[in-house]
Amino acid sequence: MLEVAGRPVLHHVMEIYAAQGVTSFVLAAGYRRDIIESWASTLTGGWSVSVVDTGEDADTGERIVSCLDRVDDTFYATYGDGVGNVDVAEALRQHQDRGAGATVTVVPLPSPYGTLDIDDAGRVNEFREKPRLADHLINAGFFVIDRQALAEAAGAGPSLEGDMLPAMAAQQRLFAYRHNGFWRSMDTHKDVLELDRLAREEGIPWMNLGRS
Repeated sequence: MLEVAGRPVLHHVMEIYAAQGVTSFVLAAGYRRDIIESWASTLTGGWSVSVVDTGEDADTGERIVSCLDRVDDTFYATYGDGVGNVDVAEALRQHQDRGAGATVTVVPLPSPYGTLDIDDAGRVNEFREKPRLADHLINAGFFVIDRQALAEAAGAGPSLEGDMLPAMAAQQRLFAYRHNGFWRSMDTHKDVLELDRLAREEGIPWMNLGRS
């Protein structure tokens, strides 16, 4: 519920989907569920939003499993604190074409540090400040999941990332959708400030949905 450009980041995440025709949302809530419910009740624009109490101590996978009776056979899932101009329809298309149990959107790792190319003499041939490391792909948090596949993987453990997705990978049912456009996660207060600055000064890059 931390705010970016005057609105909770969760609202921005939901707008990414709504702009692409996805307007039915299930929010898996736990800690301070009352605040989320109060905020959700104020949403307009024709969205269908339900809030599910999944427990304060539930892990990521357990929260989604608690909502399976409210989703379609194939559904989108995301954490709610990362934004990107992800083409969710294309992710769904690839998911269906591959017969996947789950599809995870991946992006190049944004390095928090400058990287250097140094020769044997110690000379710096190239200095790159905080590059995106194309050879290292990370989970961007935008998923397409088959309900039955997740239900079957739930026995592996409570964590989506630590248990269920690895179980699907072992069964060769986990696939990746590569996203090369804008993506940022809100892991620190510095991330919140940077996203707020981008939104206020440079527009909202995660809504440039034709530039992925």
